[in-house]
Amino acid sequence: MFYSRPQITLALVLSLSFLMHLPHIGKDLMSIHVWRQTQTQSTINSFFEEDMNIFNPRRNERGNTDGIFRMEFPLMQWLVAALYFVFGPHLEVSRCFMFLLSGFSVFGMYYLLKALFRKKSIALIGSASLTFSPSFYYYAINPLPDNMALCCGIWGLAFFFDWLRNPKAVKLIMSGLLLSIGALCKLPFIIYFGASFFFFIQLAIHKGIDKAWLKNTILHFGFGVLPIAWYASVIRFWGGNMVLKGVTDTEDSFAQLFDYFLHNTFSTLPELLLNYAATPLFLIGLFAFFQQRAYQHKLAGPILFLCSLCVLYFFYEINAIADIHDYYLFPFLPLLFILVGFGGEQLLQSSTRWHQIVFYVLMFALPITCHLRMASRWNPERPGFNKDLLLYKEALQEAVPNDSLVVVGNDISHFISFYYIDKKGWGFHADQLTADQLSQMIDWGARYLYCDSRVVDSKPEIQEVIETKILEKGSIHVYKLKD
Repeated sequence: MFYSRPQITLALVLSLSFLMHLPHIGKDLMSIHVWRQTQTQSTINSFFEEDMNIFNPRRNERGNTDGIFRMEFPLMQWLVAALYFVFGPHLEVSRCFMFLLSGFSVFGMYYLLKALFRKKSIALIGSASLTFSPSFYYYAINPLPDNMALCCGIWGLAFFFDWLRNPKAVKLIMSGLLLSIGALCKLPFIIYFGASFFFFIQLAIHKGIDKAWLKNTILHFGFGVLPIAWYASVIRFWGGNMVLKGVTDTEDSFAQLFDYFLHNTFSTLPELLLNYAATPLFLIGLFAFFQQRAYQHKLAGPILFLCSLCVLYFFYEINAIADIHDYYLFPFLPLLFILVGFGGEQLLQSSTRWHQIVFYVLMFALPITCHLRMASRWNPERPGFNKDLLLYKEALQEAVPNDSLVVVGNDISHFISFYYIDKKGWGFHADQLTADQLSQMIDWGARYLYCDSRVVDSKPEIQEVIETKILEKGSIHVYKLKD
């Protein structure tokens, strides 16, 4: 059977995925959520070019400051920057490292399912299906810290459930360490500690607290001090970050929030998180979970508690997730594909021949439906921002000296344009740049203006502080400013 050599089968699945990604490895950053991608990649570049102190991630929109901008702990960004010293500062290095992380996530999913079910077939079905989750597939080569958080989170859960079967201290330590790293890389993944938290509380209630319980909780949760310490030290600088306040501070109406719920349930879930071909397996797995009373299994409690935490996270962040931020839903992926693997097993082991045929049809359809859904994501004709930044990237970078401070707009992201022109300075958007603001930036050291808005650069008062136009590429004009 196909699961007699699961590691080889998974290697072949990942090889197919890599071949599908290969045409896009050499492309620049573009498409959905390029804002977050350029933010991450700019941090990588700043580590390599300026300072490899992992505690000092920097952003390009920094004015004349040092640009230190601490959000999630930048371990992933720092590791890629370190690879740049070996292989050179190439985006392909970032993309390949992301794919490597995704590959580890797939193998981690296999070992998680194997620890839960002790069946190679379920483990292989679930992990192979995860490979072609459209969202997972798209971000598999895009620089996002969520990739590393997901990888560490999956392996952390795998080690924990394996420890429950085979209680060796090293597995519990590895679980706690990896779950902590996952939370460091992306705060929402701290909820993955929920599974082990439930188990230890349940154990304390039923058997009491003894030395073994204390020892194991310290071994496992001790590393949790790392993400707590990091976020406690940086979170106060985040200001009005909507992710922190969540639904407790939103201007969205209840009708709008309910619309987000419907969109994520009936569009994002089957179309992007699962894959249309995996959705029937998920539904079968969900049905079988209740029909076979799998919720009564001793391992079901920690998983169900983790599910409840993920659901609470979703509703707390629903205004931030909205109908577009599918990568915010990465914590759901392992839970979804547990059911996909379980559902696939029901079809595969069915005594009805056509059930098995349906299973194989769906499995072989996974890469096809994934490709069809994501094929347009790396389209240079529709990069998701002003296309002239992509077309004339080199000319725009070479237009002014590398160490020059510049003013850039329009760019609502405050990351994309700075990434493409590879400069530091100040940004503006929605044509919101006045002569007084520009004069102040000049006093602070701004020497050039990159502008794609004729509304802005045609203002007489703006013209007064412009010395000369030095470059025009499509809609983007580059000006030297008067001292």
